[in-house]
Amino acid sequence: MDYILKRVDELSEQDGINRTIFAACPNSISVIKAALRSAKRWNSPVKFATTLNQVDIDRGYTNLNQKEFFNTIKLEADRLNVEVPVIVAVDHGGPWLKDLHTIEKWSFERSFEAVKKSFEASVSGCYDLIHVDPTIDITLPSGQLIAIETVAARTLDLIEHTENFRRKGGFPRMAYEVGTEEVHGGLADMSTFRKFLDLLQKGLSDRGLKDVWPCLVVGKVGTDLHTTTFDPNVAKELTKVAREYGSVIKGHYSDGVTNPEAYPLSGMGGANVGPEFTISEYDGLMELEKLEIQYFNSGKIARCSDIGVILYQAVVHSGRWKKWIQSGEDAANFESIRSERKEWLISTGCRYIWQNAEVLAARAQLYSNLENRGIQAEGIVLSNIECAMDKYFAAFNLKNLNDLL
Repeated sequence: MDYILKRVDELSEQDGINRTIFAACPNSISVIKAALRSAKRWNSPVKFATTLNQVDIDRGYTNLNQKEFFNTIKLEADRLNVEVPVIVAVDHGGPWLKDLHTIEKWSFERSFEAVKKSFEASVSGCYDLIHVDPTIDITLPSGQLIAIETVAARTLDLIEHTENFRRKGGFPRMAYEVGTEEVHGGLADMSTFRKFLDLLQKGLSDRGLKDVWPCLVVGKVGTDLHTTTFDPNVAKELTKVAREYGSVIKGHYSDGVTNPEAYPLSGMGGANVGPEFTISEYDGLMELEKLEIQYFNSGKIARCSDIGVILYQAVVHSGRWKKWIQSGEDAANFESIRSERKEWLISTGCRYIWQNAEVLAARAQLYSNLENRGIQAEGIVLSNIECAMDKYFAAFNLKNLNDLL
């Protein structure tokens, strides 16, 4: 990751083209496949940024631990003969950023130690980068943000622990990403932003880690789960400051952003996209279900998969939709929520239940029904996800970047 970002800078000086590295949040096997297919077509590097909710020692909701996740990517890349760089990374690694820790109200000590173990598994699982993000604290009074000094100290503790583990085990060099989790606040203004980087710089030096510096710093650039407008002016300001320290800015929640072309123009080093691809996968399945029903009605299929109903029931039963409830909505009564919001909650909430047994069975039935009629069912779903990804590869100026690296 460090090398790619450095090379992108060199290329920008040569050809005047800024580039932003695309990172997919791999919330399903389909997203992994689609991202590798897209990266191969665009001849561009791709980064997988996975949260501890998705992949962890307990396997997360993808049902993969760190080593299994890496091997899944590697085997699929080998199958597709992918020759572009593929970066495997932890996204938002910090106490209480794994839903289980928050739901069960784990103590700081317990959550922090769990994160350390997760980072160890990521290092030994051949990951390339870890996003260290201790920017929330559920023990604080409601509305009180965590002190930036605490964020810096916990960031340093996690980096130091990871580096000690990596070096002792003889594992390859690790890249780091640091910064705020936008939903919960944190590095929200320039003075706080600079202070954090100053504290990090001094702390790494004091701990004998001068050779370790995060290549990426997450910036609050106007996007979150419910907004789709990237703020290029803020991004340029953050980028200018970050470059003084030798880092570039990374944007999160870039899903459905209305102005993706502004990312490279603003000097953004990278951007994460995730829930959007779950919606694309869901839409692809709903397209297939329409075909399935048509075949069933004409007597060409014996039994429908009922994929739509099964997905609906699985998301509602999971309760994970409650995480995204808005003011005025009843978390105790899903059916009371207005239709368009229910559709969004189902389509984005599917990422939590793709690996449920009943969902896997329904998808297998759907694919089998249509493939028996000559329809390339999985290909249609993957194409739907790839279509969503293509706009980012294009807007981020990534075409044929691999040839220039």
